[in-house]
Amino acid sequence: MHVFMYLSHWLVLQGLVKRYKDVIDVSSGNPHGMGLKPLTFVRQVLATCFYPPLVHDESLPLDVRQRAQSLLAECDGESIGSYPATYGMKHVRSSVSTFITRRDGVVSDPDNIIISNGSQHALILILKLLVQGRGLQQTGVLTPVPCYRSFNKGLVAQGAVSVPYYLCEEQGWTVQVEELRRALQAARGHCNPMVLYIINPGNPSGHVQSKASIEEVIRFAAEERLFIMADEVYQGCVFGKDSEFYSYKKVLSEMGPPYSTNVELASFHSVSKGFMGESGLRCGYVEMVNLDPQVMRYAYQAFSFNALASVPGQITLDVMLNPPQPGDPSYAVYAQKKINITENGLPGMTCQPINGGIFMFLRLHLSKAAIEHAEEKDLEPDLLYSMRLLEDTGLCVAPGCELRQKQGTHHIRICLATPEEIMEDVLHRLKSFHLRFIKEFP
Repeated sequence: MHVFMYLSHWLVLQGLVKRYKDVIDVSSGNPHGMGLKPLTFVRQVLATCFYPPLVHDESLPLDVRQRAQSLLAECDGESIGSYPATYGMKHVRSSVSTFITRRDGVVSDPDNIIISNGSQHALILILKLLVQGRGLQQTGVLTPVPCYRSFNKGLVAQGAVSVPYYLCEEQGWTVQVEELRRALQAARGHCNPMVLYIINPGNPSGHVQSKASIEEVIRFAAEERLFIMADEVYQGCVFGKDSEFYSYKKVLSEMGPPYSTNVELASFHSVSKGFMGESGLRCGYVEMVNLDPQVMRYAYQAFSFNALASVPGQITLDVMLNPPQPGDPSYAVYAQKKINITENGLPGMTCQPINGGIFMFLRLHLSKAAIEHAEEKDLEPDLLYSMRLLEDTGLCVAPGCELRQKQGTHHIRICLATPEEIMEDVLHRLKSFHLRFIKEFP
């Protein structure tokens, strides 16, 4: 649970909540926890798989019953209670492969795909394969700033060194090769940088990399012999004008040799993120490209012991990658999925264009008085702002200092995957508090 939620519960217990009737937590990506409704097709397929007699219930759409029947046929005993295959159900791995092939126009081999119990677990297990050494030989991982908290915690837990590179906020949080090179050279004095971690679309930045930007990054990785970990879990949430998602696998393939044959890549996707928001079902996949066969064997062993995904999660992954198509009975309802996007317009607060993902990363332009007040409290300025926001309005956001940020800047992160009526309340609380705060600290 987020640290501010503990504080909010404490406030409630102490009877100190006076200005609001409830707490709204938009600090992290938990769409269903925020009240976003699950997709009907997904839940109907799951319900039918849990209770197979529904296959014959004509009140359910035909495509729901057919999908459930085909998935049940892949389970031992036609029951989702049976153990799944170690690296993922064969049918689901095939669905992932078909999805990637259709997305990229490049044939994907199911043997290079492993189904995991969420992208975060897959990221950690890939790190286990890569992290080694101590001191100057300790593996360094180039990590974007800003970046969500759990990845940096995972790096530390695996014994890796986080090598921060700063996204350029002034240019829409772009990845700049000059900054990657600076971070790499600075790190070589205290560790051995071997891995480049990319989040595209960005969390929390909301940026979407252009094809040209990805090509530059791949050339840099090839030059420096870096392993690329491409976190692409928000690829289904790209909505910025003139923005388009390009996978690292697609761009790498189109660049041709020597890049397409030598650059090592692991790309990740998940049902937890984006418009699905099925965080509790814990399933995702990793596709590995250009890994040595010996390393692939170790990868299979690591995942077989630690990352077995549940059958319901794998069913959800299959639906996400192979959704209802135009003409199918369930298509009209399924196609209604959306993410709310909100523009900013408050004094002392700005936001770069949000082109993808599910977060808004607002920059706070705080006064000298506000910053000095935070220093007197021994708090980061955006942490003080976030605590006051919670105490005064019941709105829980993530302070930028928890996500790391460029020194001297201050931010808050808000999850946009929120029902419209709740988001209206979020914006009302934020606006009223912010105007009071800048009046208090002019």
